[in-house]
Formats: sequence, structure tokens, C-alpha cells
Amino acid sequence: MDRCGFFNTESLSLRINVELPISFPYLFLTFVRKRKKDCGESTTELFFPARVSPLLLIMEEETSWITDCFDDIGWKFTDTSEFESFSEISDEGDNVNPVVSIDFLLPDDLLERILAYLPIASIFRAGCVCKRWNEIVNSRRLNVLSQKPWYFMFTSSDEPIGYAYDPILRKWYSLELPCIEAPNWFIASSCGLVCFMDNDSRSQLFVCNPITKDCKRLDEPPGLKYSDYSALAISVNRMSYTYTVAIAKCKQVPGNFFQWDLSIDVYNSETMTWVTSATEILTGWRGGDESVICDGVLYFLIYSTGGGMGWLERHGLIMYDISSRSSHGILMRIPVPCSLTCGRLMNLRDKLVMVGGIGKPDRPDIIKGIGIWILNGKEWQEVSRMPHKFFQGFGEFDDVFASSGTDDLIYIQSYGAPALLVFDMSVKQWKWSQKCPVTKRFPLQLFTGFCFEPRLEVAP
Repeated sequence: MDRCGFFNTESLSLRINVELPISFPYLFLTFVRKRKKDCGESTTELFFPARVSPLLLIMEEETSWITDCFDDIGWKFTDTSEFESFSEISDEGDNVNPVVSIDFLLPDDLLERILAYLPIASIFRAGCVCKRWNEIVNSRRLNVLSQKPWYFMFTSSDEPIGYAYDPILRKWYSLELPCIEAPNWFIASSCGLVCFMDNDSRSQLFVCNPITKDCKRLDEPPGLKYSDYSALAISVNRMSYTYTVAIAKCKQVPGNFFQWDLSIDVYNSETMTWVTSATEILTGWRGGDESVICDGVLYFLIYSTGGGMGWLERHGLIMYDISSRSSHGILMRIPVPCSLTCGRLMNLRDKLVMVGGIGKPDRPDIIKGIGIWILNGKEWQEVSRMPHKFFQGFGEFDDVFASSGTDDLIYIQSYGAPALLVFDMSVKQWKWSQKCPVTKRFPLQLFTGFCFEPRLEVAP
């Protein structure tokens, strides 16, 4: 960096380059010119010199997919004094050289508003530009605009390691998840927070922000110490950032295969307490591991335990209003839209959406396609079916698969391959993600994952 606060781009490493939109310089000029005009100052001397200021660093062209280590992009920086900006004093006297760094003229509030328009990964890179930008990024005052949800794909069956996919920049990042110890833990997410629960005792619960690495361990839930099936869900209030965690536990009644004890435990972050909201005995049905909270209502899938029921009765859906905070709430059952091999539930803009495997007419336990439905009241409305070319693109597709989504995006992944398909609800469009930088090492290697919103301002 020279004496004017400008970077020599030839000496910069890729690590401190900032990926900014091409229109970014003009956005800055608009803010600066408006501010100077309001102060009665001239704006004619504002121009961009041939050399590039910290505000205008553009990321060099990259390959179609990248294995950037997201944790190395920055969140903590120790020594940034060498990046300080200052204006140049002319040798001819006290006149100030008109070529100054534009961000030197911007107050913090305007700079924060501009940085908030960037993708999350670019915000972290922006923190490497100078000391001032680093302080703003680390202050967590940034009210980042809504980001498209990312998808984290586990690449090991034993360790919770993998890559996170950013659909805006269409890149994969190596991301280390806090708290979680194994990829088979129960996972639920909402509004930037992710909840993990261990798969053994099911008493270890953590809520974390995977971007900032903030993490909190919750008290052990009451009720059944051990259960045969458990379903985890979390819902975050987008105004206050308080959250609710719900666990639906199901255990077989001793000596009776057709009856199962069901309990629903709910945690409130405001009171930091657990409440057992409902208990009931299911006959002919058992719980599973699929649940979600939409607009204060807990939905979870149940599965038939036999008893002569037809294929259409293999799956069911139970809804329970947890917002009433009553221990005598009513569990209401809703039929599924068609014969399913499996079902995945998700909250898209406070609407319940199901992604399900459609069974063959003669063999309902064999998958022939994948459908997406949205629940309006108590009626299912079909949104789309996966085109056959995408279904074939997975290669060997299991009867069950991983799928999660939020906002307008739904991610679908085969357990047997790292291929990731994305469906955009707003435009009804199917497309593949960029290729994940991982290969299948052995035939029985499994892949799974979950989606979450990348946010900076939310903490558990």
C-alpha cells in the first residue's frame, strides 16, 4: 500500500482480495457524492485513479468450483495496522492531494450499509482490506441483507467434516462446524442458527451459529431418557432472535408392538427452560426422525407399524400447536399426498413443504420419482416433480435421500453420491450445484447434509 492508502494490486495475495460486484464502485460514489452535496461541497474532484483503492479490489477470475477454506477467510485478525488508510500531503504546501481513498470519506454507518449488500464470504474477505473494515466486520453490527441458504455436505461417515455450498457465488468452502462430534447427530436449523443433538443418549444439545462459531449447550431435556426414535426441530424469531427447540420422542410400549409412547419436549430460549408439552400413546403408528416448526406449529412424520394398512397408510403427518404453551394440546393427523418411500419436511417462508420419494404403482416401496408439495390448510398442493433427466443424473438413487431447504431454495442429495440438486421455488427451476470438491472413495461411502442461512448478527 502506498502513502495515499492505495493498494498495489500486483503485490496482493489472493487471500486479501475482495470479491465485489462490478457495480460496487458506483455504489460508493453515489453515497459519497450525496453526502458531499448535503454538506455543500463540490463533487467534481471525485474520481478513481489508475491505481486501485481498497474499495475497488476485485477478485481475480477463478475456476468453476473452489475449495477455499472458509475459516481462513477471516473472522479474527490479529495484526492489521499495516492496512491503515491516510491521505497524502502535497510537497508544495498544505494543500491536500485530491487523490484520496474514497472509504476515508465514508462514515461507519454508510460503510456498514454498503458492506451489508455483499455475500457473506465477500464480507469476510472485505475484513482483510484494512484495519477499519476489519473492525466493522468483527463488530457484528452489520445487519446483513437476506442471504440465500447454504448447504453443508458431510464428506465422512466418522468425522463431522465437509464443505459448504454458497449458491450466490456458486462455490464450495471448507467449513469447520462447532460442537458437533459425529455426522450422524440430529440436526435442525432456522434463521442462521443450527441445533445439534447426539445420536446416543440424545441428551447433548447445542445451538450454534456455524459462521461466527458462537455455540451454547442447552440443559438436558426432561422426559424419556432413552427413546427408540427422536425428531429435532428449531424455530428462531426473526425479530427478537429468540428461539424454540422441540424434540418429539417415541418409545415402544413394552410387550406391545402396536403401541408407542410419544412425548414432545419444548425449550424456550427466553426462559431457558424445558416443558413437556404433550404425551400420548400412538396405536398402529410410531414416530420417526423428521420434524419441523412452521409458524408456531410442530409437524412430524409418523410411520405405520402394520396391522393390515395399505401402502397409502405407510406414512402420516402429525401437527401440534406448540405456541399455545398448553400441556393438553391436540395432536392432529394429516394424510400424506401420495404413497411415499420417504418424506422430508422443511419450513419455506412459514409454509410447510414436503419433498417425498414417489413409489411405483406395483411396488410402492421402490422409488420412481421425487415430488414437492406445499401444505395449504390441511390440503396438499403439488409444486413440482423432479424431471427424469435430473433423477437419472444421480445414478443409483436410493429409496431414501437427504433433502432440506429454507427461504426459496430446496436442496436434494442422494446418500450414495456427492451430487447436489437445487430447486428454486420462486421460479420453479431445477439445476445442479457446482461440483463438490470430493470424490467417492469406496462403494458404500454415504453422503448427507443440511442447509442453513449464513448470518452474522444471530447468536444462540
